[in-house]
Amino acid sequence: MTKNIIILQHISIETPGYILDLMKKDNFNITTIELDAGDEIPNNLSKYDAMFCMGGPMDTWMEKDYPWLKNEKEKIKHFVIELQKPYLGFCLGCQLLGEILGGDVVKSKPPEIGILDIEMKKSYLNDKLFSNFESNFKALQWHSYEVQNLEKNSDVTLLASSPTTKYQIFKYNNAYGIQFHIEIKSDTVSQWGCVPEYERALEDSLGKGALVKFDQLASKNMGSMNKNAENLYENFKKLI
Repeated sequence: MTKNIIILQHISIETPGYILDLMKKDNFNITTIELDAGDEIPNNLSKYDAMFCMGGPMDTWMEKDYPWLKNEKEKIKHFVIELQKPYLGFCLGCQLLGEILGGDVVKSKPPEIGILDIEMKKSYLNDKLFSNFESNFKALQWHSYEVQNLEKNSDVTLLASSPTTKYQIFKYNNAYGIQFHIEIKSDTVSQWGCVPEYERALEDSLGKGALVKFDQLASKNMGSMNKNAENLYENFKKLI
């Protein structure tokens, strides 16, 4: 049976990437809502089997500059808490989920940008999406904000951390927040480097001309990162 997937995007180049390719191969029925271009999230979300919420150059607290953020948060809350349907939030999408669940989105000290280490917690061994992952792996990070204080919500399970960010992966019912970018493809870094906010954050963290080195390092690790995306996708299909 064909699955109906809704994707919330905040900038056209931040798609589900490699995972989107896999969904298209499986002939999923995909609805993309480009929020920054004025698209509106449907009121009736019950027909969708799962929701993806992607990254973006804005932050969760920028409701004055991006008024649609308020409605987006309400729709995600409805989908995740009331409908209890599968949700995958990446980077900004992770932070939006964290805020909805009672966490705080705060500035990362320092920002996490690069191909960096993720360490799974023991809880991941029994998880529906991540149980077949390695206990340590490399992932692409590109964020200046993060979720904190989710321990206030006893229904949230921490699944993975990095040396500087506690909530790299967390879950609530069938909803997952993933702070890093598991969805990347071979052209992702070069495309994102054209976004002024991303380029500035990259150079502030890694110095002038960092984009070329970052792209090379991402290419070197692309095989293992794509394998993790495939694992996530195959497990996700069972969830929906």
